[in-house]
Amino acid sequence: MDEKKFTISTYLFSRLKELGCDHLFGVPGDFVLNFFDRIGQSELKYIGCCNELNAAYAADAYARIKGISCLSTTYGVGELSAINGVAGSYAERLPVVVITGAPGTNKEAMGLPLHHTLGNYAIPRDIYSHVTVDHFHLNQNNKHVAHEEIDRVLISCIQNSRPVYIAIPQDLVDLPVPSPKISLREQLKVETDEESLNEALEESIKMIENSKLPVFVADVGLKRAGLKKNFEKLLEASGIPFSTLMMGKSLIDEDHPQFIGLFMGESSRDYVKERIKESDCVVFFGMVKTDFNTGGFSIEIPRNKSIEVSEEKVRIRNHTFERVHMANFIDKLSEKITKRDTSTLHVKKASDGCSHRKSIEYEAKKGEGITVSRFFTRMAHYIPENSIVVAETGVSLFAAAETMLPKNCEFIAQTFYGSIGYTIGATLGASIAAPDRKTFLFVGDGSLQVTVQDISTMIRYKSNPTIFVLNNDGYTIERLILDGPFNDIQMWKYKMLPFVFGGKEGEEAKTEDQLETVLSKISHKEFNLVEVFTPKMDATQSLVTAGKNMAKLG
Repeated sequence: MDEKKFTISTYLFSRLKELGCDHLFGVPGDFVLNFFDRIGQSELKYIGCCNELNAAYAADAYARIKGISCLSTTYGVGELSAINGVAGSYAERLPVVVITGAPGTNKEAMGLPLHHTLGNYAIPRDIYSHVTVDHFHLNQNNKHVAHEEIDRVLISCIQNSRPVYIAIPQDLVDLPVPSPKISLREQLKVETDEESLNEALEESIKMIENSKLPVFVADVGLKRAGLKKNFEKLLEASGIPFSTLMMGKSLIDEDHPQFIGLFMGESSRDYVKERIKESDCVVFFGMVKTDFNTGGFSIEIPRNKSIEVSEEKVRIRNHTFERVHMANFIDKLSEKITKRDTSTLHVKKASDGCSHRKSIEYEAKKGEGITVSRFFTRMAHYIPENSIVVAETGVSLFAAAETMLPKNCEFIAQTFYGSIGYTIGATLGASIAAPDRKTFLFVGDGSLQVTVQDISTMIRYKSNPTIFVLNNDGYTIERLILDGPFNDIQMWKYKMLPFVFGGKEGEEAKTEDQLETVLSKISHKEFNLVEVFTPKMDATQSLVTAGKNMAKLG
């Protein structure tokens, strides 16, 4: 790297850029203004959001696409407004760098009752310690090692795939630091116990090759570790069919000949459920055992018939091998496994059985109201290859999860944390991260009302997502758990929202033929909002089941 003079701000910007982060999402506030002013000296681009929560949601989705992201706010009021979004990134294991513009060091040292503070200046940092894996608070006592601490925290962010917290006081934004010497990627370390790896491989291969109906189940851990290509090689080498859990949706193209569909425990399609139940060897990769991801904790595969490969260990039946990294295990398994004849393994391709798929003929019925099922079958025909599909918690998530996506699509949803309203910020983040790809958002009217403001930011930065607002008059997912007037919302004129935010008026469709007219008018190259009216209690059976399960958990 060149020998130009660096400050702590430009050093941090440089390191973020090196790791693949090209944008910084934020909201200004007095303690962070000097730091924001220095962004102009870097290669990063500032994306100003309407509120800190949406900025955090945008950073979350950006990290899903780019592998790292950055969020910056002012101390106290700003960072605490963002913390729910950061908590979601922590739960779903996403590498988000949170940068807080902190009060000047002299003010904190004197303990002055400054605005935005809570009396005790450490309280926001303490709160963030619960939703980040590492932190660095720059001060007068540690400024001599500031650049080393920045590197340490960023490496921790990548290695743990979770948020980290960095606080830069307003009087130290121009602190001189040495120039970067060694790239951060070179400092990332993955240590595997070779003896444990070899023993795990030997035992796994024996179990898989002695089985009659093996099956792989892939999940989000593979996504977070960047192991898509590694897993594709294993599929090719093994010939074994595979399913994904909801959080792992679209990890591999869903028209893959070995893909049998989404596995959601007892909420799965009958064939998928029975095919996995009848297997004498189920191999899970990167599995996250949350309620939505497991069909209400209904995945019950006996340990003596299963292998579980996680980030740093492998369990085979009742035997666990520690310090075995998933990447090493998958690569070695691909080299050693014997390829099976897929035709002997009872495989029914998802492309022939998925609930909403292109192979189902669709013809709009004139004057017929739009149902969730018919709408998402239409979307299976409409969404092009290489798209990004964002689905909000509730009706949209469960229907989109059962919709077969074309090649090279990315599926984004907050399946674990499930913060209602997540997807407006997420759609902004995805659109900024991949401007050459078309982003589609499916969001309910209730969720939209929580975070609607940053549609304005999409228009401001000329992002071109298409937003489908499913207007079902309130919180349907909550109605399925327990209905009451608390699930009612004010009816908005949703199609007018883009106009209010400085764009052009949206579209609406109440019948199938009206939807066809709208789809023929709008362009994938432009921002669009389409209000789609669906029945109040219309939902997939999987969501109805989830609602019943959540009611029981109460």
